[in-house]
Amino acid sequence: MHPLQHAANTPQKIAIIMAGSGETLSYAELDERSNRAANLYRACGLVRGDMVAIALFNRIEFLPLLWGAQRAGLYYTCISSRSSADEAAYLLADSGAKMLILDARLADLAPALPPLAHRISVGGDIAGFRTLADALAASPASRIPDESSGREMLYSSGTTGRPKGIKAPLSEDAIDAPDLLVAMAQHLYGFRPDMVYLSPAPLYHAAPLHYTMAVHRIGGTVVVMEKFDAENYLALVERHRVTHSQLVPTMFVRMLKLPEAVRLSYDISSLEAAVHAAAPCPVPVKQQMLDWWGDRIFEYYAATESSGFCAISPQEWRQHPGSVGRNLIGPIAIIGENGEPLPPGQAGRIHFPQGLPFEYHRAPEKTAAMWGKHGPTFGDIGYVDADGYLFLTDRESHMIISGGVNIYPQEAENILIMHPEIADVAVIGVPDDELGEQAIAIVQPRDWADAGPELAEDILAFVRERLNHIKCPRSIAFDQELPRHDTGKLYKRLLKERYGARRV
Repeated sequence: MHPLQHAANTPQKIAIIMAGSGETLSYAELDERSNRAANLYRACGLVRGDMVAIALFNRIEFLPLLWGAQRAGLYYTCISSRSSADEAAYLLADSGAKMLILDARLADLAPALPPLAHRISVGGDIAGFRTLADALAASPASRIPDESSGREMLYSSGTTGRPKGIKAPLSEDAIDAPDLLVAMAQHLYGFRPDMVYLSPAPLYHAAPLHYTMAVHRIGGTVVVMEKFDAENYLALVERHRVTHSQLVPTMFVRMLKLPEAVRLSYDISSLEAAVHAAAPCPVPVKQQMLDWWGDRIFEYYAATESSGFCAISPQEWRQHPGSVGRNLIGPIAIIGENGEPLPPGQAGRIHFPQGLPFEYHRAPEKTAAMWGKHGPTFGDIGYVDADGYLFLTDRESHMIISGGVNIYPQEAENILIMHPEIADVAVIGVPDDELGEQAIAIVQPRDWADAGPELAEDILAFVRERLNHIKCPRSIAFDQELPRHDTGKLYKRLLKERYGARRV
């Protein structure tokens, strides 16, 4: 299915609601705007296989622009609204974009960006840009005659280095051909035409982009939060009778740390499936969410490269606590340091032997590095149990080697986040003259006024009561905000740059 069919069959049905502003688009309006966008792309000379770059905050114009690119056979890459000028310039140059669509609130980036021939501003004027309102007003609302299937080319989150563009071939199918993600969402989570889907994360990221567009293929309604707020999320579930949503573990943590009276004051009984992914969820956090929301919390583990897709239901998770599920598109191989397959229960590098084809844009050496005789790997460490359920241990790049012992900081982080005075936490390795590295916990306290030696000692005692001392951080540093991607992934490379010279 495709939004154009819902525009024909249920034209007045609401396709998009902006949670904060209250703006809405019906399916008829979504179809009209996406047609105008497709005609705009063609008028600017973009043809099948060309790239359009979109750098927007969550706003009503975002999804119609994506659908316009989808029906014009274009690749579309979405740039984070948090990007620096240098990062945005790199993505534009690397992607080979022929058009930039830029939020007016990001106008300060414009002078540092490559001078593309076609530049469009949204929500206000930017010097040297044409406004989207003017550009679309001059574009017809009819379908372009050469429609073909376009798709995303998104970039990795760049938590360990420069982001990499992940490029898959364009489909030769019609724009309304059956979609694999839609079929999986219907099977796993019960997606259907009368669903109401709440999207709390930035649309430029892979999961929100894919799942909101999947909802539009099915004919449901998408409620888009301009920015996540824990209490407002609960209020929106109640107000719109939300049936489905997707979150990340940091959102769970923020909701759990609301006062209990606040948390329980909202009616979330309409919610059928809350799906989470993107970052590991500590077992105690998941357990508390299940205790609160019941068996409505589903999890999956997948890379933007789409070479593996593990999924687990709440019922399965209760039987395999901590697992991210079994791979639905092939086997999982756990490979040791010497390249040998490991048996169940032993942790090693995760590979997907039947991974789907992809390439890193303009980086054949990086593509080749991901592939081997065991299939692609993305730097995650984990193990499978006897039933084939995958458990994540940590990222390979996050490992701390202290006195010859491999320490995966995720284990300590999962415990520390449950401390009542911690809002966020990361454990990294810092230089140690004797042992090579020692673990240090970087803590974002709930109240900055509490940051100090007394809280640090309390935190260390908390983790030592619950974890082998060898795996525990040796000291605490306080930071007002940890550098996280909007998906919840932590930019540990930035923390290592900030604290790397510190010695325990």
